[in-house]
Amino acid sequence: MSIWIIFKLLGSLALLMFGMKSMSEALQKMAGPQLRHVLGAMTTNRVTGMLTGTLVTASVQSSTATTVMTVSFVNAGLLTLAQAISVIMGANIGTTLTAWIMSAGMSFDITSAVYPAFFMGIILIYLKKYRYIGDFLFGLSFLLLGLGTLRMTGTEMHLGENQALLDFFASFDPDSFVTTLIFLVLGGIMTFCVQSSAAVMAITMILCSSGALPIYQGIALVMGENIGTTVTSNLAAMSANTQARRAALAHMFFNVFGVIWILFVFRPFIDMVCGWVGYDVDMQKGSVETSVFLANSAKLSFVLAAFHTTFNVANTFILIWFIPQIEKFVCWVIKPKRVDEEEDFRLHFITAGFMKTPELSVLEAQKEIQSFSERMQRMFGMVRELLTLSSSETAKKNNAQTGDFNKLYTRIEKYEGISDNMELEIAKYLDQVGDAHLSDDTKAKIRAMLREISELESIGDANYNIARTIARKYQGKQDHFSDKQYDHIHQMMELTEEALTQMNRLMNGRKDSYDVNRTFNLENEINNYRNQLKSQNIMDVNNHAYTYAVGTIYMDIINECEKLGDYVVNVVEARMGTRQKEKDI
Repeated sequence: MSIWIIFKLLGSLALLMFGMKSMSEALQKMAGPQLRHVLGAMTTNRVTGMLTGTLVTASVQSSTATTVMTVSFVNAGLLTLAQAISVIMGANIGTTLTAWIMSAGMSFDITSAVYPAFFMGIILIYLKKYRYIGDFLFGLSFLLLGLGTLRMTGTEMHLGENQALLDFFASFDPDSFVTTLIFLVLGGIMTFCVQSSAAVMAITMILCSSGALPIYQGIALVMGENIGTTVTSNLAAMSANTQARRAALAHMFFNVFGVIWILFVFRPFIDMVCGWVGYDVDMQKGSVETSVFLANSAKLSFVLAAFHTTFNVANTFILIWFIPQIEKFVCWVIKPKRVDEEEDFRLHFITAGFMKTPELSVLEAQKEIQSFSERMQRMFGMVRELLTLSSSETAKKNNAQTGDFNKLYTRIEKYEGISDNMELEIAKYLDQVGDAHLSDDTKAKIRAMLREISELESIGDANYNIARTIARKYQGKQDHFSDKQYDHIHQMMELTEEALTQMNRLMNGRKDSYDVNRTFNLENEINNYRNQLKSQNIMDVNNHAYTYAVGTIYMDIINECEKLGDYVVNVVEARMGTRQKEKDI
């Protein structure tokens, strides 16, 4: 075997893998938002969940994409883990369409048909309006070109006449259960190493179609590939949150269970599938004419695709009735981490290595920003509590209350650091996503999200500034605020709290159902109240109702609340893609 043929084999595998990736990403750009809505709406029970998973995966040609979308919905509370498991089962069926595309590419010479597709694709890309269709055609063409080249390379290699290869496979007893296990493990290892089940399926089809690899060992490789792909997703999910790891484990359980029961009916099950396709299992080379033998061998790629589909459909039919038990099992195996997540800075939705496509990465980043927004409102709640602790006349005399004050202030300081880190980490992640080839809508979303996190971090700064002012007042020698001043501060904070609540309602809901005027009206109310208190403060200081120093600290808190309200409006504008007509001067 020449070095040229080896490079041709590796290059055609690379073309195949690149084509699969390009085609999947183009499909997700064309239908990503719609598919997410379908996934969220059509999972009312286990059967519709399974059908939805099948449909979405067949549409985007990526079970990983479907799994990631599903996990993100679980994290957002839109799906239960049980519904997610049914979708993942459907994803296993949907992904078998890839095997049928590959078997067609292996059985027919389709390389000549890809060149018109390339030509059409480049025209559509330059038209811009239809560039995603062009991207899809390019991806599909690369996939088919890779398959065609693999087929021709397999023929050039004469694998069916390579005595060394034939002797290697012949050294395994075809009737031995141990042989099946060896090839099963080999398929899992190969998939884990090349990180592509499609590549392993293509290699298996070449070996079987050439007559070098017996069908039983070939199907054992396919079974191993099913397990190998779940090992990859479980390793990727190790750094993810609890629900993501549970979903990945459910995916592995589904495939491992299927492999275990299929081993008990291995030969009869394969013989049944071969009968459906019309492949003669008992035909031996030399016992019939060469043309008849080759025609029979050509059906092997369809046997592998048919087995892949039948295996996953049968496995789903068995396990779909036991979804509650699977859910209990994965929850029992993977316990939630016992940490105070408020004090522990960790991105909950963005996980390194888990996201595969930019369009879905944006969805995960949006979930992270929602979490960021909620965290900032909780921080404001702590600031209000800090003001309450500082308001007692006997607070400084009470050691226990002083301890509570210091503890809460330290916690607010920690939150301020968390807000800085969240802004940096999410921005860095969005920058990485932005390097990819994205749709115009997604680019606009990323720009808006970068503005959102900047303004959310400013809300954290405003919270910390208010807390520092309260602490300065608490630890200094100034007189206490009057009851009227406390009432005014609490009223201003109540308005600010309502603005934050409206912001989070928007961040966690749909833009089309949100009335943005409510936020703008609240902002005007906060501004007017600040102006009213500013005038009142000057009069009170002149009338010696309290000292100038107390009045300065009092207005610092009021002004910082008003600034916080401005940042809330900026977040809402970024999310809605609107601008307030009149800005407060």
